[in-house]
Amino acid sequence: MSTYTAPMKDMQFVLHELAGLDAIARLPGYGDVSTELVDAVLEGAATFSGEVWGPLNKVGDQQGVKRHDDGRVTTPKGFVEAYAKFVESGWNGLRFDPAFGGQGLPKLVDTAVMEMWNASNMAFSMAPLLTQGAIEAVFLRGSDAQKQRYLHKMVSGEWTGTMNLTEPQAGSDLGLIRSKATPEGDHYRIQGQKIFISFGEHDLTDNIVHLVLARTPTAPEGVKGISLFLVPKFLVNDDGSLGERNDVRCVSIEHKMGIHASPTAVLAFGDGPGAIGYLIGEENRGLEYMFIMMNEARFGVGVQGLGVAERAYQQALANAKDRVQGKDATAPKGPSVPIIRHPDVRRMLMSMKSRVEAMRALAYVVAAMFDQAHRASDDAERNTAHAGVDLLIPILKGWCTETGVEVASTGIQIHGGMGFIEETGAAQHLRDARITTIYEGTTGIQANDLIGRKVLRDGGRSMQALLSQIDAVCEQLEAGDDAQLHAIGARLREGSKSLADSVRWILATGMQDLNAVLAGAVPFLHLCGVVCGGWQMGRAALAAQRKLAAGDGDAAFYRAKVATARFFADQDLSRARGLAEATMHAGASTMALAEEQF
Repeated sequence: MSTYTAPMKDMQFVLHELAGLDAIARLPGYGDVSTELVDAVLEGAATFSGEVWGPLNKVGDQQGVKRHDDGRVTTPKGFVEAYAKFVESGWNGLRFDPAFGGQGLPKLVDTAVMEMWNASNMAFSMAPLLTQGAIEAVFLRGSDAQKQRYLHKMVSGEWTGTMNLTEPQAGSDLGLIRSKATPEGDHYRIQGQKIFISFGEHDLTDNIVHLVLARTPTAPEGVKGISLFLVPKFLVNDDGSLGERNDVRCVSIEHKMGIHASPTAVLAFGDGPGAIGYLIGEENRGLEYMFIMMNEARFGVGVQGLGVAERAYQQALANAKDRVQGKDATAPKGPSVPIIRHPDVRRMLMSMKSRVEAMRALAYVVAAMFDQAHRASDDAERNTAHAGVDLLIPILKGWCTETGVEVASTGIQIHGGMGFIEETGAAQHLRDARITTIYEGTTGIQANDLIGRKVLRDGGRSMQALLSQIDAVCEQLEAGDDAQLHAIGARLREGSKSLADSVRWILATGMQDLNAVLAGAVPFLHLCGVVCGGWQMGRAALAAQRKLAAGDGDAAFYRAKVATARFFADQDLSRARGLAEATMHAGASTMALAEEQF
């Protein structure tokens, strides 16, 4: 069973060379952010993730959580103590407003720390991930009184938060929600049942703040009639102390394929008089507000795909260096060698490594766009960043999670038969990663959102702006006489053309044959992910080559960056044309059969 060590050098490279940490630190409100401060934060998080959360990953998987007859849920051994250390160290509030006890650091820095939490213990990381989304929703749409009463404890992590959308009859179609909210004085009485609520009940904190979608008596049908309510597990007195238990309880927990240490609860609201809930914002705008949490969660889940892939890669690499099996192909009469010397194992390791690096680069760059969208002083710069975030969120969520599953699966393959045996721990990464492609919207939902809202609705303008940035990198790679950069540039140019062709086809076909377009939505999302990953790997190769030319730093590290980018270009970007063909031509055969022919 491997340990986890944060890849600090790789993280620092992306933060500074690709995501532009220095420029982000100069945005309004980040005046106290310095390289020294960021280094100290990352080093502290690396130690905490490796020494506190990391060792509990296997424990949590083996023990899982337990629901008791009275509805209480207890987490695995060591989790309560580890979470208390997490709160005491101030990790939950890194990027939040100091007015509520946060540290006011950029989301970019917080994203690097999030990667560590997810890589060290993905199940444990679910608690802060959902809490941070709830904080954002209350901060942006809650009343001043709600902010003062709840945010300090949520920002510190002393209270956790959840998002309550799904019901037994209402999964992705939230228009089918039946939970009711009946007005009563300054609050509402909430009645209904919610399922699949991550950390909906647990023993880590004294209180849990549920954000719940429900309908008021006068609400219109469908998604336009949904409101958002804040429903605490324990009511909060005017002086901030905890009052009586609210009418919400855990009636069961799910038995899952993975993330066993994350309690996925079925919650009953209003078995008695009704749970007391407080309206957030205006009635019938709940879905709009919940999408604040949803975007945060989708970004966070994309980072989960990255984190679990990094952990799987580290374990596979250690195994490949230690496992002695077979002869070197070039010396068949020599001694047996570690399997890392076999070309196919090396191919798998390079596949894992290059994809992890591409995911990390894309995630950190999107995090920097979040910071620009919220902090830039120039309206045009903010609007451009907002558009970039909106376009890239479904790509990041869909592609990084699907790729995370592939990387974890490859890790099992490198272990061979022992990868299928639970004691090695390789299988846990695949089991944990599998949920990431499903929750917060399946890959198909992300793909439909990408095509419907991000391409068709704006006539492809945001995508064209992205393609212009990619083509600019192609030009830089093709300039000069470096053969490696030329090869990367050629592959990226082919990928950009394939993406541009697909976008034109979607725009031309969408109004005439929407089914054909949607049938190719997931291949299109993968195409976007591969090309965006190649875009960032091309930028990484350029940055590394500049360092080599200047004789600056670790030459072996920078040569590895160029070689890894070349591998990604040859192995992943080379698939772009096939994905474009699937995008544009799969529709007819996908819809060809009548239902009774299945």
